[in-house]
Amino acid sequence: MAEKPTLQPHVLIFPLPLQGPVNCMLKVAELFCLAGFHVTFLNTDHVHRRLLRHSHLHSRFAPFPTFRFKTVSDGLPEDHPRSGDRLMDIFDALEAVTKPLFRGMLISGVFSSEAGVPVTCIIADGAFDFALDAAKEVGIPLIYFDTISPCCVWVHLCIPKLIESGELPFKGNDLDTPITSVPGMEGFLRRRDLPIYCRAGDVSIPVVQIILAEDRQLPKAHGLILNTFEEIEGPILSHIRSLCPNLYSIGPLQERLKIRLAEETTSPPASSNGLWEEDGGCMTWLDAQPLRSVIYVSFGSLAVTRTADLKEFWHGLVNSGKRFLWVIRDNGVAGEDGDRQIPAEFSDGRKEGGYIARWAPQEEVLAHPAVGGFLTHSGWNSTLESIVAGVPMLCWPYFFDQQVNSRFVSEVWKIGLDMKDLCDRVVIEKMVNDLMDVRRDELVCSAENMAMLAKRSVSEGGSSLCNLNRLIEDIRSMSV
Repeated sequence: MAEKPTLQPHVLIFPLPLQGPVNCMLKVAELFCLAGFHVTFLNTDHVHRRLLRHSHLHSRFAPFPTFRFKTVSDGLPEDHPRSGDRLMDIFDALEAVTKPLFRGMLISGVFSSEAGVPVTCIIADGAFDFALDAAKEVGIPLIYFDTISPCCVWVHLCIPKLIESGELPFKGNDLDTPITSVPGMEGFLRRRDLPIYCRAGDVSIPVVQIILAEDRQLPKAHGLILNTFEEIEGPILSHIRSLCPNLYSIGPLQERLKIRLAEETTSPPASSNGLWEEDGGCMTWLDAQPLRSVIYVSFGSLAVTRTADLKEFWHGLVNSGKRFLWVIRDNGVAGEDGDRQIPAEFSDGRKEGGYIARWAPQEEVLAHPAVGGFLTHSGWNSTLESIVAGVPMLCWPYFFDQQVNSRFVSEVWKIGLDMKDLCDRVVIEKMVNDLMDVRRDELVCSAENMAMLAKRSVSEGGSSLCNLNRLIEDIRSMSV
């Protein structure tokens, strides 16, 4: 009997249409291209337009003739903010509009490559519970990729247990009450360290229902990819494997991609995947600052901060006497009466020893020798980027996985300080000084040790590189 011909691997990658997941999955896409795969990257129309406007997508992927983009509607008007208190609108629209469109595209075969190679594997964001059903309908293996932190993935997987034990919804208002129904976190997790939506007092709200649907689907997929490394989250990964045994911990992805591109003579260096225009002037400003003298401040791509809170941060930073580079997005301010303008007193931050940027090349900023600390919203991409750079963090989490992440940064990994639920200029001044002066030596030592482990994990023989190679070989085997 003649052997069945082997297809070339063709991976369809479908990220959640937000800065963090898109950034993370583009790095995976590039690594797959370097492995010789056909790759189709499915963006929403809105995200793709912003990437084309503010990043170098075409030149970056030009060396890979087997790579291409496809787009699909996210069901929202172009001027929708897709952030802050309007973020959940994305999930409603994806369910109503994108879900049937994706299924139709998959069934029609529109994702076949230019060379006619059909999709042999789908990698979809863990939030897309509908993707697994569509993949099963057409007989294509699907691997989920949860781009949030594994420690939060495990909390999500434990939400049914939290509900069953009566720890959710909360009874009473004490946010420092210990949480005991998340195995592996009994010694340090409090109510205030759970994702912010756990404080709603109602487990029937849409975001909890989305998570419960994800909990049901993750174990049914071919596998689960996480952007982390064994040395930082080994015990948590062991717990996740009890439900999702085929686990690929392949991070930090930005560091693995950097190493891999350095091995290539024809590939451009790793570049930004930003949805906003970067202010290159901030790097020139950093060049003129002393070693480890600057605290970098960024609350990410989704947080919308009240003007009153921004002013508390401003006064806390100025009163600390520390130099600061502060990223404030144009759509990142929630002012009174709908005013989204940056407060007037911020207009010339340099008078106060600072620099205000609308957006910055974050990985470059964190790697700059002038940066000595990171005041962060504790998003997982930002946390990993800070870990790789060996920069201690001061955490002010906003939502989703960030409350869990900040607790791990301060209490488990001891590479930073946790300032959640506080926004007072006196506290901010004190904690900035703690980060940059009082506790600097111990935090820098811990952060540099963690950076060494992160880089080792994606180097030859490292745990993450071994898992990435296993993932690549598993995808190849799906083409047989």
